[in-house]
Amino acid sequence: MTKKLFYFVIAAALICSASVFTSCTNDDNPVSEPDLGVAEKIIGKWMLAERDGEPALTNDKDVFTFLSATKANNSTSRVDYNETVPKWYAKEECDMTIDGNTVTLLSHSSNLDKVFTLNIKSIDDNNMSCNFKIVIMNDGKVRNTEEDTRIYRRVTADYSAAILGTWEGHVTSEQDTYGDGLLHRWEYKADGTYVYYIKDGDNWVPSANTLNEYFVVGNLLCSRWINAGTELREWWEIESIEDGVMKWKALRQKEDGTTFTSTFEMTKVN
Repeated sequence: MTKKLFYFVIAAALICSASVFTSCTNDDNPVSEPDLGVAEKIIGKWMLAERDGEPALTNDKDVFTFLSATKANNSTSRVDYNETVPKWYAKEECDMTIDGNTVTLLSHSSNLDKVFTLNIKSIDDNNMSCNFKIVIMNDGKVRNTEEDTRIYRRVTADYSAAILGTWEGHVTSEQDTYGDGLLHRWEYKADGTYVYYIKDGDNWVPSANTLNEYFVVGNLLCSRWINAGTELREWWEIESIEDGVMKWKALRQKEDGTTFTSTFEMTKVN
């Protein structure tokens, strides 16, 4: 049995073992779900919007790009990471199957394998509601399982090319995670790296930060960098890039659990 087939078998077993994700029934009580036309409607980019009835924090968002009935990719970044589980995936390739209204995606890496299951409850041109499950395996053994209900929204914008170049600006909201109200400058490069500049007198000079990687999928911007030996990460949703002006927004959470919206605006430096 090939590795790919092995994980498809595991995925099928996982789906049928949890009633909330399954349409598996016995012969005496057959249950049929209406055909939602998932295979045709799901093609495209979808970003997480709500989890268990609550708006998803920007730092928790991910994007699925469904390329065909058999191929997709997932883009995500997380703060609960380590050297073994980096959780930095820009367009992680997935094999996919669609069985009625259930979509199963499998991703393989050198040390981890993930099974995503989306049992679609409704889908239209803009919104997709589903029961979601992810199973993370290490060497074929289940390492972690998460389940929730989710709403994904279709993303039609693609700012991966428009963001290239040098931008400077500042926070425009009262609250922000790293913002200090001062002017900041970034140079985004086509190879997925960026330069963060700091002001030295009247001159902008590259900061001492290292790593300095980013990716843009649709309108989700994920960045990471190392400052004084510590890796830091930040996510933004790009609201718009028009006429040399770029606007960001993000839903953040305080330590007390309350949330706030942070905004940032910058102009392109020629």
